[in-house]
Amino acid sequence: MISKAFEGSVDYLQVLDEQGIVDASTFPKDLSDSKIVEMYRYMLFARALDAKALSLQRQGRIATYAPLLGQEATQIGSAFALRKQDFFIPNFRQHGVFLARGFPLETFFIYWRGFGGNVDAPKDFNSTAVSVPVGSQVPHGVGIAFAFKYRKEDAAVIAYVGDGGTSEGDFYESLNFAGVWNVPLVVIIENNQWAISVPRRNQTAAKTLAQKGIAAGIKCVQVDGNDLIAVYKATSEAIANASQGPTVIECVTYRMSMHTTSDDPTRYRTEEEVAAWQKKDPIARVKTYLVNKGVWNEDLEKQTADEQAKLIDEAVAKGEEFKPDPRSMFKNVYSFIPDVLQEELDDAIASNFWQ
Repeated sequence: MISKAFEGSVDYLQVLDEQGIVDASTFPKDLSDSKIVEMYRYMLFARALDAKALSLQRQGRIATYAPLLGQEATQIGSAFALRKQDFFIPNFRQHGVFLARGFPLETFFIYWRGFGGNVDAPKDFNSTAVSVPVGSQVPHGVGIAFAFKYRKEDAAVIAYVGDGGTSEGDFYESLNFAGVWNVPLVVIIENNQWAISVPRRNQTAAKTLAQKGIAAGIKCVQVDGNDLIAVYKATSEAIANASQGPTVIECVTYRMSMHTTSDDPTRYRTEEEVAAWQKKDPIARVKTYLVNKGVWNEDLEKQTADEQAKLIDEAVAKGEEFKPDPRSMFKNVYSFIPDVLQEELDDAIASNFWQ
């Protein structure tokens, strides 16, 4: 006898299309025009911050940098869905999330100057540190979510991972544990189509990346990652239902810039591909929507750009005034300093090594 053992599917969500037209039937009831304006301002802020950081890197004023250009809707939409008590686990490209959650701008630039060991997030910021190893941050998200469940806390965790990260063992193992333990975890896959120079089609034969959660017994959804409203809606619903178990959200977006500043994307992708995605610009469609609603105009756009440029320039100046403490290389590695490192630190201080 042959019978169907399992059958699954993944829904696709889009609320705001490329022309700035919304599907009223799926529009979130809690989302006002004023809130969309606020989110739009942060999208502009994230893009301006990104452009400044890229410029500084080219001048040798910050270290290797991973641009977020084109992924503003995924990051700002999901960040605005987070509640104060919720936690997020970044990789190395969540600058928009950090910005929307209130991370100090000068600290952002201090970090990207290469002094990560000398900076601390604000108290109750609820984030782990930036993670560079691909996919290795997702297990941390599962662990923190398990702790929330164990303590019976009303909080959820968002763990961000790229399309390349979904090919890592850490990703699959994390989903398996998240499903078994039924933890309040939301995994957001930023499917920007390229894992450095490896295209999405070479990552997996799966039709969607979201469906990878099905095998772990996790609810899955795919959204238009360039649709701010769809990302906000999907993430808000996942967080609201987090006490019932985890969710995987695949945000289909595009990395308009390079993987990092050490990468040259013109060597592996075509101008035609980039041009096609430029027509789906996440910022342009939100602007069209807001202008059509009569709540945004070019004067506000210029005023916002000027205000944000001033804030960014002030933060850069403060960040470049920062002097690192060499002792951080000893203090920020272990939970306590082993004797062998304490001896080296004592010797360095006694000999005025850094003077």
